[in-house]
Amino acid sequence: MSAEIAVIGGVGFGLDGLDDEIDTPYGRVPVTFTLLKGHRCVFISRHGDAHLPPHRINYRAIISAAKACEAKRIISTNTVGSMAGHAPGSFFLPSDFVEFTKSRTNTFYEERAVHVDMSRPYCPQLRGALADAVRTLGQSVQEGVYVCSEGPHLESPAQIRMMRQFGDVVGMTGYPEVVLAREAAVCYASLCIVTNPACGLEGERPLVVSEIAELMDKCGEVVKEVITRAAQSLPAERSCGCGDALSQAEF
Repeated sequence: MSAEIAVIGGVGFGLDGLDDEIDTPYGRVPVTFTLLKGHRCVFISRHGDAHLPPHRINYRAIISAAKACEAKRIISTNTVGSMAGHAPGSFFLPSDFVEFTKSRTNTFYEERAVHVDMSRPYCPQLRGALADAVRTLGQSVQEGVYVCSEGPHLESPAQIRMMRQFGDVVGMTGYPEVVLAREAAVCYASLCIVTNPACGLEGERPLVVSEIAELMDKCGEVVKEVITRAAQSLPAERSCGCGDALSQAEF
């Protein structure tokens, strides 16, 4: 089966439909084919049933599965902590990223040098559609820099003080997806849901992961509606340049 758009779901978000599996060079990926108001969509659970930790996720297999389904666009959902005062439950769209990961394979091209341009890491056409969709629902949306930490432990107050110098929100799963999608010449945008203030920004109150899941349970239908409206508003033809990512990436 084929899809127009792929949705990668993070903590607490899923889509119902026809379950299947896609074979990729990096492993088999469980997927769900569904319709979003008539638009063919393939949903991929990032963590899977076993809820793999961020550094163990097979990011190459996920992006390859989306590509194998002929999806030209990927919307990723990510939970994040805010380092800039965003309210829990609000939406955030990264326009750039910084990463502090250590053990993740971040390229499809390990036998030759391929240097994809990352001056606009997230597809502007897809980001615009998501931003408009959020606003049509009367929700607030902010934009800025996503910082990706390695995890799986939550960040320490000192780490957050350092990371605040580089970005606005912090998460563990946005990288290397964004780079791999560019190497695959697929449009990619991240729809982040702010779940909590980052560590140390509310005194000594500890962060509890169950609170993240509870907030996502409450936000799930709104997130689905944002993605559906964005899918409806996107033109069939891409005008962003993401599809030409490899045209000038090699010497």
